[in-house]
Amino acid sequence: MKALILSGGTGSRLRPFTHSTAKQLLPVANKPVLAHCLENIRDAGITEAAVIVGTHAAEISQVIGDGSAFGLDLTYLHQEQPRGLAHCVQLAADFLGDDDFVMYLADNVFADGIAQAAKVFAAERADALLLVQPVADPRAYGVAEVGADGRVHRLVEKPAEPASDLAVLGVYFFTSRIHRAVTGLRPSGRGELEITDAIQRLADDGALVRAECYDGYWKDTGKAEDLLDCNRELLGRLTGSDVQGDIDAASTLSGPVVIEPGARVRGSHLVGPLVIAAGSTVTECTVGPYVSVGRDCVLRRSAVADSILLEGAAVDGVPALDHSIIGRWARIGRSTAGHQLLVGDHANAEVAA
Repeated sequence: MKALILSGGTGSRLRPFTHSTAKQLLPVANKPVLAHCLENIRDAGITEAAVIVGTHAAEISQVIGDGSAFGLDLTYLHQEQPRGLAHCVQLAADFLGDDDFVMYLADNVFADGIAQAAKVFAAERADALLLVQPVADPRAYGVAEVGADGRVHRLVEKPAEPASDLAVLGVYFFTSRIHRAVTGLRPSGRGELEITDAIQRLADDGALVRAECYDGYWKDTGKAEDLLDCNRELLGRLTGSDVQGDIDAASTLSGPVVIEPGARVRGSHLVGPLVIAAGSTVTECTVGPYVSVGRDCVLRRSAVADSILLEGAAVDGVPALDHSIIGRWARIGRSTAGHQLLVGDHANAEVAA
């Protein structure tokens, strides 16, 4: 089996962060969402993967390279404009050949992996296996209508009146039969070639299309609150502390705390779960719980909770910052001059360029 990883798109719902960073490279628990994806693919026993990239192609290739760090052999395929998931399958036809493959949307977090689903696909030999999960509001998703035997009868993309609460998640398993189904598709009302239309073709033509309910934690990280939710979930899975950085005797730690080599903590109270990356300094702060501090950040005389700080962010003299995402190299503090930036539900900070 091969993998097709979709890492294009503009990430419009995550602006301003995605003006300079691919949405798939935004971190949860101090690791890019794309890295979590690659690890899940590796853990499913897959070694060959193609990555569909768009405007952030150079940055993505710089971060993940040839895939060897993840035990993968990666091929990059460029999509000039976002034209839909079925178009990505068309672009990757030569790479995929006649092999089975998993198509993985790289802005989705599957915290419990996809190895079990891959085993189900291999055992059942369906032409398509879709991961689904009940959601409170299916109108924002592709929705599957599934029979008692698990067979998918109908798919509808973002229906106004859903007939089911089963959202189609961002991982699909296919045999080579999908290549015929994506040929000759017409763009949908939003101008894209929809993979749901191709899967419906399979079902209409008598192919076996099945749904597998994903019981683990899943989140589409398309919005800031989704990233924060993923951050809480993954940090909450820490089982112990790993302190390799430099911490003075005036600092205290409680709960699972990970501090990478090269980080420095002075006179601070750290409340896990939290992660502090290499090169960061924390001075006279209360940090945590549920905080990811990226590389080379600076925190001084502040209290930060339930937040993600991207690389190089600085927070100085902020008495209560929570439920926030702080962008790369942003400067936040009571004394800094600049423009106001919305970084979270409760943050109202001044940011200097």
